[in-house]
Amino acid sequence: MSALDIARHTPATTHVLRFLSRTDIASLGGDRSELYMQAVEDGFRLHAAGDYAQPLKPYLRSPRSSHIADRIIAMPAWIGGNDPIAGLKWIGSKHDNPSARSIERASAVIVLNDPSTHFPIAILEAGRISALRTAAVTGVACRRLAKPLFDRVAIIGCGPIGRTQIEMFCEQFPHIREIRLHDVHARNLSEGVQWAQAAFPDVEFVPVEQPRAAIEGADVVVTCTVTDRPYLQFEWLSPGTFLANVSIMDVEKEVFLRADKVVVDDWDQSNREKKIINQLVEAGAFSRRQLYAELGEIVVGSKPGRENAEEIILLNPMGMAIDDIVCARAILRRAEAEDVGTMLDLF
Repeated sequence: MSALDIARHTPATTHVLRFLSRTDIASLGGDRSELYMQAVEDGFRLHAAGDYAQPLKPYLRSPRSSHIADRIIAMPAWIGGNDPIAGLKWIGSKHDNPSARSIERASAVIVLNDPSTHFPIAILEAGRISALRTAAVTGVACRRLAKPLFDRVAIIGCGPIGRTQIEMFCEQFPHIREIRLHDVHARNLSEGVQWAQAAFPDVEFVPVEQPRAAIEGADVVVTCTVTDRPYLQFEWLSPGTFLANVSIMDVEKEVFLRADKVVVDDWDQSNREKKIINQLVEAGAFSRRQLYAELGEIVVGSKPGRENAEEIILLNPMGMAIDDIVCARAILRRAEAEDVGTMLDLF
């Protein structure tokens, strides 16, 4: 990094930080997938190199709610490379926000800290960042784990996460011709199809009432639900399917045991919180040794991705703070270069 770059990245005083709203972030290209695809890939390279720090994220849950999607999570990370930075995503989720309050299920902010002083230097609205980086993880994985030129995708769940997955697929993979959509709520399904068809008229969007019918014959399957009960069975998957288990709890245990390759973003993050992998490990049915790879190993080429057209490959991405912080860093650098955002004086 040049002296000019260092000066530009250094806050003018130690008590001033930059606030970036969702509108600010969109004006910098943060409403499209390209920025996130590149940033997330950079993050996986840092993960593979061990050039990061990422404590296990704590889950804050109210004893008054037992729903799996009701929690607030703290996700801290330090990332290295040529432009080190530290930060924290604070993300809340309430499963009934859409139905009871007509607001998004998840909300988030990211705080970034200067690695030299540890002073906060930026606060970013992160609900949209979180959803788009989640889609980018699927996209980065698809480039290595899906069949080349796959053209049939099934997305289970038509909420904000499902929609950002659609955006990513349509922006990054122009060879896609059909996206099947399923949602347990008929209204969500209908509205999701209408939105998708208007946004991406060159792709055929097919509403499907049952998840099995959406999944059978699909090249790529992505789960985007808030379920706490597995339902997706191995028999539903065709040879060559790439399954991105984004919402974590959808996939039956047998899929982990029968898939040709099981990949995670981070083993330690995945093997916890009584998720399916954690349940299998505690039962003695799965282990780190049986895991094929962490995704960063595949990104840097230390392990191959898809090796033939018949492999059924399961990605179980628990979600890493690294993903959020590397994306927020990319957005902050654009904001600094273009002088976007509101400067706030802490003192």
